[in-house]
This record gives sequence, C-alpha cells and structure tokens, in this order.
Amino acid sequence: MADTVTLDSVKLSKPRLAATVGFPIGRIVSVSGSQAVVVLESDEGGKATLGTPSMGSLIRIKTREGVVIGIISGLSIPVPSSRADEEELRILEIEMVGEITASHDAPGARVFRRGVSTFPTLGSEVHLATSEDLAVIFNSDAKDMVRIGSIHQDADIPARVLPDDLLAKHFAVVGTTGTGKSCAVSVILRGMLQEHKNAHIVVLDPHNEYAPAFQDCAEVIGPDSLQLPYWLLNFDELAEVLLGRDSGRRVEMEVLREIIPIAKQNYRTGETSTLVRKPQANGGGNTITVDTPVPYRISDLIQMLDTMMGKLDKPESLVPYKRLKARIEAVTVDGRYSFMFGSLTVRDIMSDVIGRIFRVPVAGHPITVMDLSGVPAEILNVVVSVVCRLAFDLALWSDRQVPITIVCEEAHRYVPRDKALGFEPTKRAISKIAKEGRKYGVSLCVVSQRPAEIDPTILSQTSTVFAMRLTNQKDQEIVQAAVSDAAVSLLEFLPSMGNGEAIAIGEGVPLPMRVRFDRLPEGFAPRSSGASFSTGWREDRGSVEFIDAVIERWRTARA
Repeated sequence: MADTVTLDSVKLSKPRLAATVGFPIGRIVSVSGSQAVVVLESDEGGKATLGTPSMGSLIRIKTREGVVIGIISGLSIPVPSSRADEEELRILEIEMVGEITASHDAPGARVFRRGVSTFPTLGSEVHLATSEDLAVIFNSDAKDMVRIGSIHQDADIPARVLPDDLLAKHFAVVGTTGTGKSCAVSVILRGMLQEHKNAHIVVLDPHNEYAPAFQDCAEVIGPDSLQLPYWLLNFDELAEVLLGRDSGRRVEMEVLREIIPIAKQNYRTGETSTLVRKPQANGGGNTITVDTPVPYRISDLIQMLDTMMGKLDKPESLVPYKRLKARIEAVTVDGRYSFMFGSLTVRDIMSDVIGRIFRVPVAGHPITVMDLSGVPAEILNVVVSVVCRLAFDLALWSDRQVPITIVCEEAHRYVPRDKALGFEPTKRAISKIAKEGRKYGVSLCVVSQRPAEIDPTILSQTSTVFAMRLTNQKDQEIVQAAVSDAAVSLLEFLPSMGNGEAIAIGEGVPLPMRVRFDRLPEGFAPRSSGASFSTGWREDRGSVEFIDAVIERWRTARA
C-alpha cells in the first residue's frame, strides 16, 4: 500500500487557501454534449505551456453560473512535427462531470454538484483545477463522508465515500491478485466502522484472510465455532448437502420432500416418528412446509425411511430409500459437517444463530468474519446461500430496522457467468440482494479478481466500482461495461496502476477519482500474502515426526 497516514490517525484536514488560478492552459475549440476539445496555449518558443496536465487531471472552466469541472480523457498531437523546435498543435479531450456554484444555504461558500447546467462557450479559457477547487469537490459533505485514502492528483486532499450511496446501492472491488483488494476492502470497512459503531457487516471469507484486519471489533466465526443447524436450510440447500447433484436423485428428493414436513410437525407437537401428517389446529394459519425454518430430528427421518421400506414389496424399489438413508447417516457422522449435524440434541437456537452472525445485538462487535476455509468445498455454496438468504429475510421481517452489508469475497465462485456452473439457490439469494436489497436494507459488496467471470447482472447492480489494476482485457471490458459514469475513460489506467490504488467511479464517491488507499494500522493487515517458496525451501522439514503431525491434522479435519 502507498505510504500514507493510517485510518486511526486521520484528522480532517483544513481546507487550504485558494491557489491562484494563474494563466490559462488552453481554450475550448469544440463542445459536443459533455465532451469538449481544448487547444493548449503555447509559449513564445512554440512549446506547450509548463502547466500541461496529464491524463485524469481535473480542469476548471469559468462560466456565468460558476465553474465547470472536467476530467482530461485524452491527449494528442494531430500533426506531429519532424523537428523538435517546430510549433505543434496540442489537443486535450475533456469530459465535463460537474460544476462548482455558490451555496444557497451558506453565503460566500461554494458547493460542488454533479452534472452541468451551464456549458462553456467556444473560446472559454481552461485552467488546471486549484487546490481550493479540489477541497470543495472532495470535502463539500465531509461531515457525512468517510475517508478511505487520498486522491492521486493531490495527496493532501482526502478521498472520501458517501456511506448511504455506497452501501444502499451496492459496490464492487475488483483487481488482479496481489493488487491489494483485501486491504482496500478492509480500509473501506474500517472507515465505515469508525463512524458507525453499531453496523451489521458480514464478511464471507473463503481463505481466512480478514480476521487480523478486524481483530479489535469483529466476531470471528471459524470452523470450530460455526453453527448452522441443518433445519435452517431450505429444501434445495438440504438436498444439495444430502444428495449432491446426481441426475438420478428424483425419487430420493420426492421422499425427502414428503417426510421433512412431517418430521418438523412431530418435533413441534412432541410426537414420535409417524408417517401421518396431522392437520393444523388453527385452520392452517401456521402450516409447516418443507422450507419452514423450524427444528426436526434426523432420527425421525431415518425411522420414517425404515417404515417406508418395510411397506415395499419389490426389492428393486428399496434402492433409492437405502441410498438416501446411507447418505444421511454418512453425513451426520462426518466431522466436516459437524457445524450442521454435530449437536447431540435438537433445540430451537435460530435466534442465537442469527443474532451471532448478524450482530443483533452488536455488543461491541459490529462485524462478523465468517472463516469458510474449513467448510467442505462441495457445500461451500450452500453455506453462502443460507447466510445471504437469512440476511435478506432478517432485513425484511425486521421492517428494515437492521440494515446489513454482505461482503462476498471471491464472488465469481458463487455467481458465475456460466449458467452451468455454481449453485442455483446461491445465485438466487445473492441476485435477490443485488436487485431488491436496497428496498429492505441489505447491501452487497462484490470482491473478485475475475470480474469477467461474474454474472453481469450482479455486477451491473453495483453502483460504485473500485477498480484496481486489471491486466486481462476481458476483465477491463467487463468493468467498463458495468460503469455508466461519463468518466469511464479513467479506466484506461487499469493496466498500469500500482498496488493500493484504484479508480473509484459511481454513486458512492463525489466524483470519479484515482484514489490511493490509506494504510491499515500496524498489525491489522489481512492475511493476503501467499506462501514464500524461497523461505520454505531454506529449511529441511523432512522429518518423520513432521509428516506424522501433518497426517494427523489431515485425518482430524476429515473425521
């Protein structure tokens, strides 16, 4: 990360004195919509003025209503000279993105707003944006904003985000592996937590990276402490756990669909296993369905399967029932599934599970880091599906009183572009948050190193994008297609940006900007570094005791 101040030590910098506007760098010769062409001024020797700006720099154009702000999106010399001392025509292409006008609420003050109401005319002088302009643009609503770093054009100007616009309308952090995505996500979230001590944030962490970044404020749920009872799963999720994706599982699924509601009803009424489904006492108002999140006993399922098999008179008809029973028994004793099936007694702990995951009450830990590295790969999608579905339902049934943010690391694994990949319930759960979450108070943060592999519907729902270095052409094109902002030309920097830098575009930032993220406090960096081959190969670990210890851990994890 760039060597800047830490989040914990950030103080809101006072606006600096207005910088002198100085001599113009050029004049406008063409205006078309939000684009304009500027001819650079030359000095007496025919060279461009020393104030020549670079790509992405902000410029100012005075109009009768205020100052139009533009971003330089192109530099060119249409007819290059053959000699160094010859005069050349130097052209700037700019995109006008907003304007600075007098404030109606505070006499003498200036405010920035997106969009242009009064366009410059031909011949209008163009200047580089002053320090005062930058302070107005990026700090105009500082009291309601959260600092995440500094802008590339002027390191003294903080880069801030608008919390409500960033979260309610979803955001994405994308970049090639090693560019600092996990650090960027941590900086953004820690900035939010400094201003919002009672947040409800859940980080889905498939690689056990984020626990150190939030060690002072997080509830870390790891493989040993994760609790997600099987009866919280809906039918599709449970079928994925018990039956996998075998094409010939139709009979088993129908049997499960029949016996699960009966098992739930038996638990509620306190009865023993029976294949008879009792009518509801109150006319069906509390009808239990296969997806109703109420407890039931696995032993009831097995007993009902035994009863059903006892009634069959053809041996070949027993095969699906035996397969289903064998699979249920195998999964319930598999140590890797203990977070679902490991409890010796069945109790209704739904409020405890939901309260812990989504921090209700917050109890000084406004963020949950779910370490999913120990979850079996074949059901990882199921766990993500359950968490995302529960988040939406909690926000819905709490009448939007518990706004929740879900951070989906490695998002391309859960909502892949290829319709044949992934787990459909997971796609539905995340898609529902992306499309309808804003109405109910559930926001989504999409994190990925391969945006080209993410379902474009999901990515298009993120109104703010932090694009870090991307070298793959398809990834760059996908990000550009997902961004509707007029300053999309800034994304041309993507292949050449340094670690810890991003192009921030969208609703959650005051203006499209190239941002350098703040450094995290000492000791709070995520575990994002890979294994060191050079270090590991300096020492011989080839002892019998070492390999025995490794095998023991291996077997314990699979027990």
